[in-house]
Amino acid sequence: MIRLEDAVTRILKNTQTTNGERINLDTALSRVLAEDVFSDTDMPPFNKSAVDGIACRLSDIDQELEINETIPAGKNPQHRIESGQCSRIMTGAPVPEGADCVIMIEDTEEKGNKIRISRPPYKSNICNLGEDIRKGDLVLRKGIRIMPQHISVLASIGHLKPLVYRQPLIAIIVTGDEIVEPHVMPEDSKIRNSNGYQLLSQLIKCGCKVDYKGIVPDRTDELEHTIKYSFEESGILIITGGASKGEFDLVPDVMHQIGFKTHFKEVAIQPGKPFSFSTRKNLVCFGLSGNPVSSFIQFELLVKPYLQSILGMSITQSKLKLPMGEPIGRKRADREYFFPVGISEVTHVIPLEFHGSAHVNALTNAYGIASMPIGKTKFEKGELVDVRSL
Repeated sequence: MIRLEDAVTRILKNTQTTNGERINLDTALSRVLAEDVFSDTDMPPFNKSAVDGIACRLSDIDQELEINETIPAGKNPQHRIESGQCSRIMTGAPVPEGADCVIMIEDTEEKGNKIRISRPPYKSNICNLGEDIRKGDLVLRKGIRIMPQHISVLASIGHLKPLVYRQPLIAIIVTGDEIVEPHVMPEDSKIRNSNGYQLLSQLIKCGCKVDYKGIVPDRTDELEHTIKYSFEESGILIITGGASKGEFDLVPDVMHQIGFKTHFKEVAIQPGKPFSFSTRKNLVCFGLSGNPVSSFIQFELLVKPYLQSILGMSITQSKLKLPMGEPIGRKRADREYFFPVGISEVTHVIPLEFHGSAHVNALTNAYGIASMPIGKTKFEKGELVDVRSL
């Protein structure tokens, strides 16, 4: 049994980022940027009005002003502002030369072609040329996952074909004679396949393509055939079930028979101890537990960092230190313990009802998973704990 940190380190020694491809901006959401992006223009590209109002000279606000034109957004001013003059101006329109402030329309009184300012401005209400971005500025860094706010920035600088990392294709195999697909009503000692679809969703959320190979019975020949077939199309395979030490837990032995090196078979986490990581040249196989909560946590802690690395992302395990809202304990402390939690209105950690590695419903209302270190058997109320958001 190796510690979680050691397991992640060994896994990450076997990563290599995917190649890049240029795609259309309207398909770039959730993809990972494979280049630094620089602005081709100043933002704003001119001094523009931040409000609907009157453009004038600050030195003239105590006198009656003559309106010389109306400037809509998208049109250039036709006149310079001289002393005693002003222009009506709309939000986003270029500020005319000679003006150094824009008075909000509600702070003015208009009579005919004259304007009197009823309240002086507390700021200029002008967005100055280049105050947000200068031409040549780095606006987005390589390795970020593209979100809607990044799409907006890319559009604003005309970067319509971003370079992104290719999405890896990940194969999934579910093992077990007791497993049936969700559309089947289980009989006798059968159970529905939740792991396969859970993993499929986790992979898609990470930005991967998925090749679901279905359920394989606990027979060495069929398992070996399906594993070999999976690697014909994908270089990465996730197998759920068959990773422990029981009579029908065949995955480690089959991987050995077909020439894979298994780097470790157990990780000191609870739940999720049976977890194998195997490689053969550029091929990678993760062997996850057959219990749904175990496999969920194993994916989040061990598989996700690998995927982040090959996708070119910075490897992040987003953790917060928050106080416990109530005590929690356990009997054994030989593994790092992960348990589902909610967050109270005063940002205290509240442990959720959790019956163990098969209790998948425990995760449905969880904010995240908290961890109790090896050697520790209890958290007191108010004690700070690490919480990973889900």
